[in-house]
Amino acid sequence: MTRYAGPLSVPEADGLRDSLRRAYAACRADTESLAADLTPEDQTVQTMTDASPAKWHRAHVTWFFEAVILAQYATGYTPYDEGFFYLFNSYYEALGAKYPRPQRGLVSRPTVETIAAYRAHVDDAMDRFMAEAEPETWAAAAPLVELGIAHEEQHQELLLTDILHVFAHNPLWPAFRPPVPAPDRPAPARGWVDHPGGTVEIGARADAFAYDNEEPRHEVRLYPFRLADRLVTNGEWLAFMADDGYRRPEFWLSDGWAAANREDWAAPLYWHKVDGRWHQMTLGGLLPVDEHAPVCHVSHYEADAFAAWAGRRLPSEAEWEVFAADHAPRGNTAGTGWLRPVAADPAAPAPRQLYGDVWEWTRSPYGPYPGYRPPAGAIGEYNGKFMANQMVLRGGSAVTPDGHARATYRNFFYPHQRWQFMGLRLAEDAG
Repeated sequence: MTRYAGPLSVPEADGLRDSLRRAYAACRADTESLAADLTPEDQTVQTMTDASPAKWHRAHVTWFFEAVILAQYATGYTPYDEGFFYLFNSYYEALGAKYPRPQRGLVSRPTVETIAAYRAHVDDAMDRFMAEAEPETWAAAAPLVELGIAHEEQHQELLLTDILHVFAHNPLWPAFRPPVPAPDRPAPARGWVDHPGGTVEIGARADAFAYDNEEPRHEVRLYPFRLADRLVTNGEWLAFMADDGYRRPEFWLSDGWAAANREDWAAPLYWHKVDGRWHQMTLGGLLPVDEHAPVCHVSHYEADAFAAWAGRRLPSEAEWEVFAADHAPRGNTAGTGWLRPVAADPAAPAPRQLYGDVWEWTRSPYGPYPGYRPPAGAIGEYNGKFMANQMVLRGGSAVTPDGHARATYRNFFYPHQRWQFMGLRLAEDAG
């Protein structure tokens, strides 16, 4: 794996040509596999500013390869359509003007068919470039190719997250795919795993791919604490609701209490009562709430309120990482086919569910690590300029592409947001 902070040596880059060509082709095929389950009408809808139409996701990740790699490094490259540089730029000010994000759902053309042709045009050019680029040019571009692949994997997850929001607004509650039966098992009783604290290291090492916001590796001082050995379940959340947790201000941060009242929150996003029983909208359609599965689609404010109600707290991102670093990044991610959180496996070693199922809210604000410097140029806009007013989540979810999650990965969202696959794990001080 490469790092995108700067060019590689020529021999190192040349040894990656074939593997990156294969990884590129596989990633692009995975995106099209997701899109194959959607109609053209599905792919055009935008239900809120935070979400984007599926066809925009397919085009934007293509724009990234075109604007960041082909237009900069491929001699003689001919763009598919010059207007696409404007239409499918997301937030890269260094790469020119961009179409307003809230209006992406208004763009009926280019059509889904045209987007497919655009993807094929860029794929052909990328394959030629990866095969034929001069060694020095390839050494500079190879890290950006890997970044582009990781970027597209992020958008595969966002495509699923956003299409769920679209289907949840449809009164017929359609399914993205038929639901795959989940394991029928009770969640194990919640236990705790202790950590003695002390000086620990967190952050990405220099020998594997990571985003710039995972760097640099640095020391953190932790006090003794313990982490719950599984995620908070729907059944536990139902108990919070039954105890009027959404209407008791003593558990809520001030901004959270204002948001809960303004938005009239009374249950997680996508929960509906049908014939007296709670159901949840999923990518498999409307399903009964599984009390043993992890609660999902809750904001940071809700997660923090639940933790206060339970007499605990959310972990810091450093606390979470010191446990996750000792476990391989495997779990209920997109490859299982469930596309929703499932009950913890009692036979799994504790702590369970560190990867997959739901992104876990932490109490850590999203900011730079000591010594962080964003990369130069447009790539410096990828993460650094968002380091304000957001909270960190860790671990990946049931719609995260297999292999995309890792112990050092720092996801981040605003504390009021709920449409991502977000849940929580409890923590408490020890000693």
